[in-house]
Amino acid sequence: MNLNTKPITRRFSTGGLWRLAVMLCALALVGLAVTCSPRQSLLEEVRSLGVLRMATVNSPTTYYIDANGEPAGFEYDLALGFAQTLGVRLEVTLASNPPEAAQMTRDGRVHLAAAGIGVTRMRARALRFARPLQTVVPMLVYRKGAREPESLDALDGTLRVVAGGVHAEHLRALRVEQYPELRWEEAPDVEAEELLLAVANGELDYTIANSDLIAINRRYYPDLRTAFPIADSQALAWAFSAQRDRSLLRAAEDYFEELGETELSRLRDRYFGHVEQVDTYGALTLATHVETRLPKYRKLFEQAAEVTGLDWRLLAAIGYQESHWDPAAVSPTGVRGIMQLTTATAKRMEVANREDPAQSIMGGSRYIRLLLDKLPPDITEPDRTWLALVAYNIGYGHLLDVQDLTAQQGGDPKRWLDVRERLLLLTQSKWHSKTKYGYARGHEARTYVGNVRTYYDMLVWMTGVPAVPPEPAAEPAPTPAPERRNKDPLDIDSPIL
Repeated sequence: MNLNTKPITRRFSTGGLWRLAVMLCALALVGLAVTCSPRQSLLEEVRSLGVLRMATVNSPTTYYIDANGEPAGFEYDLALGFAQTLGVRLEVTLASNPPEAAQMTRDGRVHLAAAGIGVTRMRARALRFARPLQTVVPMLVYRKGAREPESLDALDGTLRVVAGGVHAEHLRALRVEQYPELRWEEAPDVEAEELLLAVANGELDYTIANSDLIAINRRYYPDLRTAFPIADSQALAWAFSAQRDRSLLRAAEDYFEELGETELSRLRDRYFGHVEQVDTYGALTLATHVETRLPKYRKLFEQAAEVTGLDWRLLAAIGYQESHWDPAAVSPTGVRGIMQLTTATAKRMEVANREDPAQSIMGGSRYIRLLLDKLPPDITEPDRTWLALVAYNIGYGHLLDVQDLTAQQGGDPKRWLDVRERLLLLTQSKWHSKTKYGYARGHEARTYVGNVRTYYDMLVWMTGVPAVPPEPAAEPAPTPAPERRNKDPLDIDSPIL
């Protein structure tokens, strides 16, 4: 068998060789240009844009709008500090849940996700994580009165978790390793807090949530119970795209290092240090404090009542709910004094020292008077007072939001009973995403108003004098204060106070 092994040769004309030479030179120049102009690092990109883009979620553990209409939250505060160290502005993009926030980071729509992102091996394929900010335990949650399950194969009902979340990832691993018959539902576009509410209301049998979120919500949903952890402790951390370089991640690590564990612990305590304490005060405790504490401050409440036209026992009930009449009280969110005034509210009410009982009581009393006067005149008592208390607790803007939702659902936004039933909507992404001011702790506002009403009724009973409803003020109430240099805070028209 003869094979032709003669080498194959290609002939180029002179013109062809010239064109080839030109092409090679052009390619060399392109390569040189690429070598000389490398792509910006992620940190350089952030600085050149002047913006740090963060994906997060509306949640009490990460980011929300507080009673003064200001952004707040553990991860938000950290991200704001990080942006400031970089000399850029923080831009917040809201996701419906942590998995969506993580996806925004992978897609390059944001620079980082700070949304209680759980660190797992599977996620580490597409994401890079900074140092853990918290450690939580994923727990199986059920409702009081139901049989407590001993294991996942003993569930008697529906188990539902956030779609694409870390808890669904744990369940898939457990089905392979231990429970081949395990079944569950994954709900898209919901938050874990909504599933906890569904369990508390008896609308869902089981869910899985992190221990920190459970602790916060059990104060408002006392029927929630935890059965057992479904996995070991879970680290939560900021997430960065694995498709980009590590420059921004390293800058974040440097920021946490410079911040120090002491400051991180202080910030954790501000947002989570109080979650194990349930604000339920019995009649015996109130009766004791009426005898031991109230006599020191009763005259101050009565003086504030004369200035504002309100019943002094209503003002005292607010003060008791806020601080148990403790002038040195400081909440985890930084509000201070008997009436628990924020820095912004104290400034508006011209309170120089929030821990001074006289200033705090007068400032808080003028503030509730301001809120009462801002409500439309067709809202009558006692609904007017209860709605003003909602605004005192979560902010006037959030009150407007829940009134809008009440009207949309056919309720009467001027009636406390109708508004009360919709306050929980402010914790659900399906609803608060459609409002102007977003997420608010509506469950806390319901408890707050109920407590103040109870304390007020008890104080009326203890003092033995019939209750007198608040009188509408035709004009802003006069205030015995030094000569003012600025506009009277009572004339402020801002929707968030």
